[in-house]
Amino acid sequence: MVDISDKFVVVTVTQNEAKVWATGTSKGTSPEKIFAPASLNDHHHRVDPDFHGRGEGSGNAKYFEDINASISSASEILLVGHGTGKANAMLQLVQFLARKHPATAHKIVAALDENVDALTESQILSLARDWFASHPR
Repeated sequence: MVDISDKFVVVTVTQNEAKVWATGTSKGTSPEKIFAPASLNDHHHRVDPDFHGRGEGSGNAKYFEDINASISSASEILLVGHGTGKANAMLQLVQFLARKHPATAHKIVAALDENVDALTESQILSLARDWFASHPR
């Protein structure tokens, strides 16, 4: 794993995977990929009336812990994701970090709502460069 202490990272988050750009936002930079456990991707009909979505007990916690382990030493974190309600993995990650890892949550400088699946990695990096250019520190 790359040392990212005192660095800015860009993270895209979907239900299935997160991509972490910890080495900068220049063109051609490759992200680290973190995949959700396979059980999170199973969309079987549930008959259990007490089942209310994919809570932390069903694998999200492991997925979010893996993401936290990758980004916790960064100085600034820009999140990019999309979705609504329970399908918004970025919002779920923000809430998880606020509850379980507040020090990491405080490093989030913005959470951009973008259709990650429709963007190339180059477009995501361009979006991040534009965001930081318009939000000087």
